[in-house]
Amino acid sequence: MDFADRVERVEPSATLAISDLASKLEAEGADVVDLSVGEPDFPTPENIVEAAKDAMDAGHTGYAPSNGVPELKDAIAEKLHDDGLDQYGTENIIVTPGAKMALYETIQALIEDGQEVVLLDPAWVSYEAMVKMAGGSLNRVDTSKYDFDLEPALDELAEAVSDETELMVLNSPGNPTGAVYSDAALEGVRDLAVEHDFTVISDEIYKEITYGVEQTSLGTLEGMEDRTVTINGFSKAYSMTGWRLGYVAAPRELIGQAGKLHSHSVSSAVNFVQHAGIEALENTDDAVAEMVEAFAERREFLVDLLAERDVDVAVPDGAFYMMVPVDEDDQAWCEGAIEDAHVATVPGSAFGTPGYARISYANSKERIEEAVERLDAEGYF
Repeated sequence: MDFADRVERVEPSATLAISDLASKLEAEGADVVDLSVGEPDFPTPENIVEAAKDAMDAGHTGYAPSNGVPELKDAIAEKLHDDGLDQYGTENIIVTPGAKMALYETIQALIEDGQEVVLLDPAWVSYEAMVKMAGGSLNRVDTSKYDFDLEPALDELAEAVSDETELMVLNSPGNPTGAVYSDAALEGVRDLAVEHDFTVISDEIYKEITYGVEQTSLGTLEGMEDRTVTINGFSKAYSMTGWRLGYVAAPRELIGQAGKLHSHSVSSAVNFVQHAGIEALENTDDAVAEMVEAFAERREFLVDLLAERDVDVAVPDGAFYMMVPVDEDDQAWCEGAIEDAHVATVPGSAFGTPGYARISYANSKERIEEAVERLDAEGYF
């Protein structure tokens, strides 16, 4: 068979590849500590599960309105307004099967062959793939030299963008770094977007998971109301990864174009899952707070374990990831770690930043300690 260029431009997801290898080793009887996957280890809160059951019992098992059931769109709009994003009404929202689909639809709607998209490295692995599938070109700005802080990298960002820039992707709190960008950094992005007239995707999937800092939504800044596409979902904050529920909020003209892709591909997000999403937004704050508190404790625990082994890291302010400096050949380091120590991590080169491994601390403190001890015993620290 001859395959389309758009799929041959990209490689399979590095994070899923590592997870698949971990599953293979486990099937062979190995005890693998999987610190590679970006998935909360908590069960979905029971009230959300019950809401889904009730929705199925009520007959919400057929097709849903393509852009989302009205009650969920109302709840999403209310959440966005609470975050200061008053420009978004229900007509500005598409409910998608996962935030990843929201990103895909947005990039497909905005980018065509040769158009420039700017990424801030380290950047989540699928941004690059999505841009390449749309035919776009990538321009990347490295923040690793600043401990993944955007504010000191603003001069380099200013040199990277131009009137040819069509789109920038911003992820705060970020994957894989856990960085939460300051208001000054966001204002710098705003100034460049206005000057060069480009759109910014604000991927806020980890917005609810921060530690002692507030994450500002880019779209609340003056001048960004109509230049920002805000994307979020339910996987991380509500431990609903397998439910596949997310959304995009954007100016109406973009919603119209992305809605074409949506209707001709997935049709709609699952009906009864959308009803569970209403429950998540309206009645789950306490459960979210408990999960965030546990992540915060694990973060401090992991930082201390690494410090005992003279491994210095940039302490994340959000999400549940940490970038750990390793060998220059980070791919070989991660492959060795899973083969020798049976500890799964993800190479930084997958995110555009070689020399690091991403560790997810969405795991118990006991398993995190086990992983660090194994890696130390095998000479990886």
